[in-house]
Amino acid sequence: MSGIPTITPEELHARLLGADELALLDLREQGAFGERHLLYASCLPLSRLELRVGRLVPRRSVPVVLCDGGEGLAERGAGKLAALGYTDVRVLAGGVPAWEAAGYTVFTGINVPSKAFGEFIEHECDTPSVSAGELKAMMDRGERLVVLDSRPMDEFQVMSIPGGVCCPGAELVHRVGDAAPDPGTLVVVNCAGRTRSIIGAQSLINAGIPNRVTALRNGTMGWHLAGYELARGRADRPPPRGAAWGEGSARAAERLAGRFGVEYVEAGVLAAWRAEADRRSLYVFDVRSPEEYREGHLADTVHVAGGQLVQTTDEHVGTLGARIALVDDDGVRATLTASWLRQMGWEASVVRGALEAENLVSGPGPAATAGDAAPALVTPRELEGLIEAERALVLDLADSRTFRRGHLPGAWHAVRADLPERAAALPARPVTVLTSPDGMLAALAAEDVEGDVRVLDGGTAAWTAAGRGLVSGEADRIAANVNDVWLRPYDRGAGVEDAMREYLAWETDLVAQLARDGTARFGPFREGSGRAP
Repeated sequence: MSGIPTITPEELHARLLGADELALLDLREQGAFGERHLLYASCLPLSRLELRVGRLVPRRSVPVVLCDGGEGLAERGAGKLAALGYTDVRVLAGGVPAWEAAGYTVFTGINVPSKAFGEFIEHECDTPSVSAGELKAMMDRGERLVVLDSRPMDEFQVMSIPGGVCCPGAELVHRVGDAAPDPGTLVVVNCAGRTRSIIGAQSLINAGIPNRVTALRNGTMGWHLAGYELARGRADRPPPRGAAWGEGSARAAERLAGRFGVEYVEAGVLAAWRAEADRRSLYVFDVRSPEEYREGHLADTVHVAGGQLVQTTDEHVGTLGARIALVDDDGVRATLTASWLRQMGWEASVVRGALEAENLVSGPGPAATAGDAAPALVTPRELEGLIEAERALVLDLADSRTFRRGHLPGAWHAVRADLPERAAALPARPVTVLTSPDGMLAALAAEDVEGDVRVLDGGTAAWTAAGRGLVSGEADRIAANVNDVWLRPYDRGAGVEDAMREYLAWETDLVAQLARDGTARFGPFREGSGRAP
């Protein structure tokens, strides 16, 4: 596409070193993105651009730079963004290969800013840790300790340390007094690997809790590699919150705010920020638990539990230099989250009393929509008839990992960005039917395919809700060169232990990569500094 403004690697590097707002988006699928990308690029696959960009980059006048692997996705994305009203869009000339050829650093993996930050904090703060063998020996001796797993419940249930309890990131300071009321109890914080173990343990240390605190080195992966059994399917949580520790967590939050310069604003300031959101990017996050959020929240807030916001910042905040406002009930979780975001270089503040408003809404919060897309629809019953008559080519736009877990009988996997080519390479049928988990992506993609194209009304979820089954596996129905998901070590079908070792080595090497890159905005606050680094 001609006429799209470009930016050179040198010009982009200079912008990344500045303080002005900038959205840097990589439009490749997650698997390709994970192989080589810029440190501060957010992965926004072209396939899902319309569904996600409004939340990831809310201000449509913000400068946006698009990058890819040089295959033309950025140019296609620029046209889509222009149609959505984004007014300042440029393409990185030559894509990521040109960035690397100019001598700049590229990173592998996903959520790299957050993971690199965890390694940076361990290096700077000398966060204490114990090995799996040391923890197992302490358990066998019957020492007083509690293992707090700082991941969300869905991850905890996949695998956990035997005897551990689920206490996601920002809940740690909020709930540690209930989980370990005796100051003589050792608190061990773990995750699957390293980042949330380090950040979780250092959170409790920064908050000044009376217990001795340590991270479990290498998390559940380290435990597995040491030859110990993992628990699976458990749902253990700390006991209900007690009034005594409610006061203790409030004092801990005060210490965090004082040490890390966390700023508090009133609801009126948030209203003023909202009024100027067309000139200065604003993100408002509710960092409580999913259950609390569903019970009642401000209508325009996005839910991201505090620990996950620190762990996956690039998935939620696509604009460098933006404002971030955090909301919770008593300020503890928001303060802890803000303390970390500020150390990561973000301008994060806590809104006081935001949930005291009377106009709270319940439910899961604002969902993505397919906009004005109005494709021809087909019901599960109608589609079943088309499949039985061999009249429908069914293309499933879920990611390949989801497709392997379960898809409609006879369906083929497809990536939206490659949809025309994929459809042309498969057996021809009079009707092409698109589906996706909830149908929205399929509705957007209908215009990408020629001929009699229909969309399964309600997507694959509607198919199963109607009592119809899915089939799993069938790798031959996935294109051989698909690279749309980044697989975690424990997602792999073979070589899991080797993948775990490689992953842990990759994490520990991130500090050296940061030094070579030079664009990271990290810096721990020093006691009493009262300002961002």
